[in-house]
Amino acid sequence: MTSPNFSLPAPERVKSRRLFELLFATGHGIKQFPFRLVWLNGPYHEKHPVTVAVSAPKRNMKKAHNRNRMKRLMREAYRLNKTAIVALAHQRKQGYILLFIAQVSTPMSFAETQEKIILLLQRLITLHALPAE
Repeated sequence: MTSPNFSLPAPERVKSRRLFELLFATGHGIKQFPFRLVWLNGPYHEKHPVTVAVSAPKRNMKKAHNRNRMKRLMREAYRLNKTAIVALAHQRKQGYILLFIAQVSTPMSFAETQEKIILLLQRLITLHALPAE
């Protein structure tokens, strides 16, 4: 068995404007205050089955350094806890496109951020872990 990969390389990040528009238009959402997870089923790639993006809207967080810090914390929390969703994607041969959105006005601590990101990922896994028909 290989060791878990805790990196978050460029191919695992959502950068396409078209994908962002698709996520907002047809994506499914889960809320776990103060975060929202929007996801779509996407193309399956053996090497990178799950792609992710993070967002901290300017409407909520006025200062750029706060938005940047919150996005950094969300990326780090996902990076350290992505193994379960990646395993599910490989098991089902299904790709996922994820978008985490912060809905707070000031950055949270890393421990709180990680706890909420883990809860969101667990809820997503339980939604998709049901037997495929």
